[in-house]
Amino acid sequence: MAAKKKLNFEGSMARLEEIVSLLERGDAPLEQAMGLFEEGAKLLRECTKQLDEAEQKVNLLTAGKDGEIVEDPFQGND
Repeated sequence: MAAKKKLNFEGSMARLEEIVSLLERGDAPLEQAMGLFEEGAKLLRECTKQLDEAEQKVNLLTAGKDGEIVEDPFQGND
């Protein structure tokens, strides 16, 4: 059995959406549905971890002179 390649965030989200769609159809046998659910839960944990890490990096980049986090509202290109 070949090792699965680790997906990037976008790939993980796309696979998670695919899994949700498959489960919502409801036509997968129970064993397959459970496998899909387990894969989806694992992908969700990985995506959450990646988002948390990205948030920590952003916080480091936006730290003020005294080390406190400076929270500036996001200004879009409106």
